[in-house]
Amino acid sequence: MEQILVTAAIIEKDGEILLTKRLDGVHREGKWEFPGGKVNIGENPRETIKREIREELGIDIEADSIFEISSHVYEDADKQVILMAFNCDFKGGDIEKKEVADYVWVKPEEMDKYDMVEADLAFIEKLKKVLIEK
Repeated sequence: MEQILVTAAIIEKDGEILLTKRLDGVHREGKWEFPGGKVNIGENPRETIKREIREELGIDIEADSIFEISSHVYEDADKQVILMAFNCDFKGGDIEKKEVADYVWVKPEEMDKYDMVEADLAFIEKLKKVLIEK
């Protein structure tokens, strides 16, 4: 079984979180997720998330603290994903759908309406609690 390290960006704006929809033809196509991507060998995960967001959405972010870490085994793909989610600050640019099918800004309490990738599900309840406490 392959084990991969993946980063995810928790980008909050006005009480809403950015979600992206996976492209057709990729694993878990059509599902929603927190944007991000796979860490390359030797790459710092904070640099990974900045690179991935620029490649996928054309915007600049800064990775702050780690929000949460999750692990999920995808039996159908024979891989385990270890997902590091970072609190990220939006730094600039206009969102473009470069490597995503779609994007949406969503309040955490509305995330249950979206068909999310399994590795991201662990973050939703924590997001609800964190944003309510603000």
